[in-house]
Amino acid sequence: MATVSLNLWGILSESKRIINAHSRHFLALSVFFLLPLSFSLIVSPFLFPLLTPSNPSHIHILLRLTKPHPQPQPQIPFPFSLPLLLFFLFILAFSLFALASITHSIFHGFFGRPVKLLSALISIPTTFSPLLATAIISHLFLFSLALLPLLLFLLLPHLNLAISLSSPIFLTASSLLLLALLFAVFYLRVSWTLAYVIVIAESTWGLEPLRRSASLINGMKGVAASSFLFFSSLEALLLWTTSVSVVGSDGWAWKDCAFVVQIVLTSTCLMLLLLYHAAADTVLYMYCKAVHGELAFDIVEEFAWQYVSLPFDDAKVPHVVSVVGLQV
Repeated sequence: MATVSLNLWGILSESKRIINAHSRHFLALSVFFLLPLSFSLIVSPFLFPLLTPSNPSHIHILLRLTKPHPQPQPQIPFPFSLPLLLFFLFILAFSLFALASITHSIFHGFFGRPVKLLSALISIPTTFSPLLATAIISHLFLFSLALLPLLLFLLLPHLNLAISLSSPIFLTASSLLLLALLFAVFYLRVSWTLAYVIVIAESTWGLEPLRRSASLINGMKGVAASSFLFFSSLEALLLWTTSVSVVGSDGWAWKDCAFVVQIVLTSTCLMLLLLYHAAADTVLYMYCKAVHGELAFDIVEEFAWQYVSLPFDDAKVPHVVSVVGLQV
């Protein structure tokens, strides 16, 4: 029996144990999905100016000078070009591919089941659509919540209130509203930490994984919040520091070996962070089930199906989680 502490360090230790036990498997998944994803995110500040549509106003000026009749019809600018749209679709697809395959592998590795590359790849088509639908629904909720201050700001001039937009009362109320909104978004994000894992592990989608995640995360919100802040801050810091160097460089920087090595190293670090982030969320899901007394039923189900685990490697032997205390 393995005794673990239900805190961030315990989640990271368990994630590291599973990944090390199947190192070549997770290395292959990382190279297939996470490395292209991390590299694209790292170089995205350099790619965005190349992929965004250029302003065709100078073409219209030349047309007016050469052909005064007829006048060109005004065009509504479209903020996304086809290459930029394809880039976003690439980021979305590879994110879901990596999430589906890694979560599937961590879930099976936690119980000591065989972790095979083919099985992980086969799980992608069956879980892609539920993951996409759940991601769209959750982001629509968060986006709608984030639009509330903008809607209130647009409605204020029509309410005929005797309050100046620059008055201290309005500024204080706006600051408090913004803080409340940020807290609400953060609370929902933490409550829905397990949603994508539930989509894969329990074969649900839509609102059900969100409700299930909010229910399972009760009693573990501190651990979930610390895990989210830990990985998100490191990923954001890595992307920010790299974007500063990429934006500050010109096209000739790619001919500098030091710059190329920096991009490769930061892409690798981001790949590892994304791998451990997905693994930590899956391990957190198992710990939440243990806290709510549901993990024992999964273990009984394993024996009911007469699953046999051959202990070729101690790190791959299934173990029972004993909850000894909650430490945030």
